[in-house]
Amino acid sequence: MKDAIGPPRSLLILGGTSELGLATARRMIGRRTRTVWLAGRLSPALDSAARELRALGAEVRTVAFDALDPEGHEEALGKVFAEGPVDLVLLAFGVAGDQLNDEADPPAAVRVAQTNYTGAVSAGLVCGMALQAQGHGTLVVLSSVAGERARRSDFIYGSSKAGLDSFAQGLGDALYGTGVRVMVVRPGPVRSRKAVEPDEGLLSTTPEAVAEAVESGLRRGAETVWVPGLLRVVMAGVRLVPRALFRRLPL
Repeated sequence: MKDAIGPPRSLLILGGTSELGLATARRMIGRRTRTVWLAGRLSPALDSAARELRALGAEVRTVAFDALDPEGHEEALGKVFAEGPVDLVLLAFGVAGDQLNDEADPPAAVRVAQTNYTGAVSAGLVCGMALQAQGHGTLVVLSSVAGERARRSDFIYGSSKAGLDSFAQGLGDALYGTGVRVMVVRPGPVRSRKAVEPDEGLLSTTPEAVAEAVESGLRRGAETVWVPGLLRVVMAGVRLVPRALFRRLPL
């Protein structure tokens, strides 16, 4: 375990309208966060999210950011870091796609992969270098339990999250000792208005629970956080299930 990290004074959310990201921002503002950057496609939804957080007492700014435009990431995110140090970056963007439709529409499947993985690689590297240049900071990457083992029902989405998870772990190793930390968060299916994955009972979670887990993980100096914690035990068993049996399970 690494040294504990207190609540950030400044927060950058990649995916500025993400329910998980906004729930985390609300929780952090309730502690000591005073500056929040919301990076996302300019839209009424992004403006509404900014107004909501300003009402909680934070200084909130928006910046145009598109996961599918990696060539523009350095310029867009560079504007944020040029304004001052960023204590915490939360990589919260992602799309679920539509598994059955995407199987029959390869360009749509590629869009899921490009958003969840390629876009995250680009943004993660840009932010990692910026955090390293300032000498401190934490990058929190919202992965998913779906990336732990591909299922018939969501292997396009799951494979993109598997790539993201592996990338984030490697980036954390690359930044080890620089003063920058990477924490990977693996939520179960999220019960929310924009649910990426369906509700699956005891293994599901909520945006508020993820926000609480992010704060707790930072406080403990964790490198990997499961939400709910029971998933760590469940997935340890799932990884050992023979493939011939696994494909027949009702998952």
